[in-house]
Amino acid sequence: MKNQERRIETHQNAQKGHMLNIGTYNELVVERKVDFGLYLNPKAEEVLLPSKYVPEGTRVGDRLRVFVYTDSQDRPVATTLAPKAVVGEFACLEVRSTVAFGAFVDWGLEKDLLVPKSEQQIRMRVGQRYVVKVCLDARTNRVFGTTRIAAHCGKPPADLARGKKVRILVYSLTKIGIMAVVDNHYTGLLYRSETFEPLAIGDERTGYINRIRENGKVDLSLKPPGYGSVTGSTRKILDALKTSGGFISCHDRSTPEKIERLFAMSKKEFKKTIGGLYKKGVIEIKPDGIRLKE
Repeated sequence: MKNQERRIETHQNAQKGHMLNIGTYNELVVERKVDFGLYLNPKAEEVLLPSKYVPEGTRVGDRLRVFVYTDSQDRPVATTLAPKAVVGEFACLEVRSTVAFGAFVDWGLEKDLLVPKSEQQIRMRVGQRYVVKVCLDARTNRVFGTTRIAAHCGKPPADLARGKKVRILVYSLTKIGIMAVVDNHYTGLLYRSETFEPLAIGDERTGYINRIRENGKVDLSLKPPGYGSVTGSTRKILDALKTSGGFISCHDRSTPEKIERLFAMSKKEFKKTIGGLYKKGVIEIKPDGIRLKE
């Protein structure tokens, strides 16, 4: 009896706000059962959860967390599968097929996500991976993807400060640098000359705000700007010295290419770091390299 009362109460609570949110997760109540699945939500906003997605033991009155999108006939449909991104999010997705009007990418559901031709920054090819933002056409309720990332990103927050730790997602590689989505909201640039780690489209990293330019654009770094990066660089050099037996044939007159190859850092940062270690008496700087003091 208590279970029945709980189900009735849950059902009544669901009536208060039952509008479907297309392209994202919804918590909906099972209204009725049919041969081919369950109908969730009251009649005016009902959505079908096909039988293959129904969790075992589900009953009328139960509340389920489902992802809601539209089928090929633009009818809302629910699934318990989890897409790789919901509306407003970004993900690196592979192209499964192309047609005259766009490309279909695998976003983790049975129905692939369409990236219309007009929403492609460059022509998308089968088998290639692209960073896609999942969007919703409010007029048709259709979920679609776009690779025109900068056009679909917001502005950086007004209180953004240099040195702030952020999450970055690489979406484009250019001659100047590496373009990334920052904190799932705005874009930023990592200069190649300041980045000593190979990055590919779809890579996610922790980054830092390095500069905020007058035009509002953001420069990024994989290391804290200024002296904040020395801590990590110090650890990297000391670890390398210990691994190599206490000596490395590299010093402040070595070429930038050699320093980058050995330590994945700029010559400027390397000199600053070994200078600090020398002043602390941790290392010796010799004509042929640096040596760890015993």
